[in-house]
Order: sequence, then structure tokens, then C-alpha cells
Amino acid sequence: MTAATLDAVVPARPAPVTLGEAFWVWLRIALLSFGGPAGQIAVMHRILVDEKRWIGEQRFLHALNYCMLLPGPEAQQLATYIGWLLHRTKGGVVAGVLFVIPGAVAIMALSWVYVLYGRVGIVSALFFGLKAAVLAVVLQAVVRIGGRALRSTPARLLAALAFVLIFFLGAPFPLIVLGAGLIGWWSARRGSTAFHGGGHGASKGAAVADADTLLGEDLPAHARPTWAETVRTALLWLALWLVPVATLLVALGPDDVFSRIATFFSTMAMVTFGGAYAVLAYVAQQAVENDGWLQPREMLDGLGMAETTPGPLIMVLQFVGFLGAYRDPGALSPLVAGTLGGLLATWVTFVPCFLWIFLGAPFIERLRGNAAVAGALSAITAAVVGVVLNLAVWFALHMLFRVTAAVTLGPIRFDAPVLASLDPWATLLAAAAVVAVFWARAGVITTLVASSMVGLALHLLGLIG
Repeated sequence: MTAATLDAVVPARPAPVTLGEAFWVWLRIALLSFGGPAGQIAVMHRILVDEKRWIGEQRFLHALNYCMLLPGPEAQQLATYIGWLLHRTKGGVVAGVLFVIPGAVAIMALSWVYVLYGRVGIVSALFFGLKAAVLAVVLQAVVRIGGRALRSTPARLLAALAFVLIFFLGAPFPLIVLGAGLIGWWSARRGSTAFHGGGHGASKGAAVADADTLLGEDLPAHARPTWAETVRTALLWLALWLVPVATLLVALGPDDVFSRIATFFSTMAMVTFGGAYAVLAYVAQQAVENDGWLQPREMLDGLGMAETTPGPLIMVLQFVGFLGAYRDPGALSPLVAGTLGGLLATWVTFVPCFLWIFLGAPFIERLRGNAAVAGALSAITAAVVGVVLNLAVWFALHMLFRVTAAVTLGPIRFDAPVLASLDPWATLLAAAAVVAVFWARAGVITTLVASSMVGLALHLLGLIG
């Protein structure tokens, strides 16, 4: 084979990109990040691995596996991690912040609409259509993730076990992660490659090799920090996170609504393993039953907002903070208090994410060649496929059926649909969205816009409320 033929087979390694050039790519990813973590990771993989070739398949997967171990939104943390790999701390901040901004702006605007206009028919109809499209996008992402991560029978069995544990037995997500990690570690130590998989959301083509990408296979210089640099990083991000919380507690007292928002969501930042759905029950229990910040129906409305806007699903916490402060404004106007409460919830939710990445990523990068660690992380990815499938099933149940019933059989407990409550229009619209996404290959934005317009048309025709 000639050199010219080799050049045709192996594409040239991409040229370096500046932070300014990367800014527009990260913004594009943020604006397209619909459909929850599965869809967001799929978008990131398509652009960063398949299209730009900034990072290879295995390196992308290694970073993702680490982010899945962390509390908080894994997709936003993955963007921060890759931004850090490319352009150090500044790159991580740009990628992570841009990932949050579109969703934060959208949720804030929808929160204002919600408290000013309530459940206006047109607004509800738009949400109705958007939810159908999001269901299709999430299902597509589950298929794409599973296609890459579940390449062996043990991996598929582990994903199935994770689904059974979380859906039927209510097993805690951290316990599933720990168990999967131990299985993968033990398997790799014995020389097995059972849990080696590909990247999330990848195409069906050949995997992009790390050596053929912008980052290559080498360890970057900033992944070798001194202990002094590590301590400075920890102190900086801990201060950005906790100084505002301490200031509010001292200035306003622990019982003020802003102090309670700051402390509650700071706690959430440390325990939100498994994403928004995994923590939804706990948030609902505290914010609805204990604090009275919102009603159960409003909690689901907030989740619907987060489902149908770009950015992490955990942005639902901004809506909770908004309503909490809106209904207990003190000397402020309700809208001003709500806005500040929502922004405060967002700040203490996401600042810790940067702390986890900037502290841990250098050590995780140095473990890329460790077979046992790679096996543990890959097994965790396989288990998380089952968890994401559980989220898709949960979402479908609550979208397609107006009523679900709790079923208990010994240790087994799950929500089953009440068949008579099947929503025919939601079912038809969701089916159409699935056809559009899987067979017509319609894009995310096209599907979202079309579904929302159909929902609006159904409302205008008097077919839905």
C-alpha cells in the first residue's frame, strides 16, 4: 500500500483549535442538548468525536465513566472535563458554563410565565407536544448508548440487572454503581475484556482512535499538577461554592428562605447521583412535604420544563428554588425574590461540579492505562445503560398514561400503568415522533418543533385541554 493510499485511509490529525474557536462549538452543543443526559451525551459524542475528532472513542468513554461516578449532571461534567483537556481550566469553565446557560435562561423565562399565567391552555399544549418528542429522543439515545456500551453478553446482563434492581426493587443508584464497579474491577483483574465498550451516542461506523484525534493519546502537562496547585484549586472552588452559603446564613439566619435554598441545594449537589430522576423523589419530599415550596403537580410541571429545554435535567432545581422564594419573598417583590432564589439554587448546584472535575480529572487521566480501573468504569457504564432505560420507561409511563398504580409483591415495588387511562393523543404523537426520529432520521430540533406545533394544533381544535 502506498503512502498516498495510507493517507486516504487514515485521516489527518485535526489542527489545534483556540479557545475562541472552541467557544462556538461548545455553544452549539449547549443549544442542541435536549433529551436529558442520554441525548446530551449523544450530541456531544457526535460533534466532538465523530465530526470534529477532538477526542477519541476510548478517551471520551473514560472521561464519561468518571463523570457518571460523580454527584450532579454527568453530561455537564463531561463537557467541563473535555473542555479542561483541550484548554485547561479556562476551557473547562467555558464548556461547563455554556452547557448550563441556555437551560438556565429558558427555565427562568418559563418560571416567570408559569407564575404569571399559570396553566394557560396554549402553554400546556406546547409542553404536551414537546414531551412526546423528548420521549422519542431519549429512546433513540438509549439505543445508541446501548449499541456502543453493551458489546458483550456480560455487559448486557449487567445492564439488565441494573434495570431490574432500580425499577422493581428501588435499589439506590450509588449501590448499583459500586456493585458494577467491583464486578468490572474483578473481571479486569482476571484478564477479562467483557466490559470493554465504545463511546456513547456513537455512529455505527468504525470507532475513532485516540491517536487520530486532536488530543491524541498523550497525557497533557496540566494533568500533572503539583500538590500546591491541587490545594489552590480546592480552596478556590470551595470558596466560590460555600462562601455565599455562609454569608446568607450569617446575614439572614438559618430560617430565611434564601438560607434554606442555599443549604438544601448544596446538600443536593453532594448526593444527586443518577441525575434528576434519581433525586426527584427526595427533592419532592423535602420541597413539597417539608418546606411547602410547591405542590406535587408543580414539581412535575418543572420537570417537564427541564425535559423540553436544552441543558441538564437537574435544572428543575432552579424552578424549585424560584417557587420557594416567590412564595416567601420577605421584603422583596415575589418576582425579584423568585429570580434570586432560582439563580441561587443554580449556583450552589453547579459550582460543585467544577470542583469535582478540576480536582479529580488529573488523577483520572493518569489512570487511563490501568486495566482494572478501565474495567470498573466500563462496567459502571454498562449498568448505567440499565438505569437510563429505567428513566425512559418512567417517563413513558407518566406521559402516555394519566394514572399509574403502585404494585407491591414482597420486595418488588413498581409503578404500573392503568390501561384505561391511556392518553390516545399522547400515544399517537409519541409514536409519530418515534417514527420521525428512528426511520425518517429527523433531527432533534426539527422533531421538537414539529411535535410542539402538533400539540398546539390539537389544543386549537379542542382535542386536548
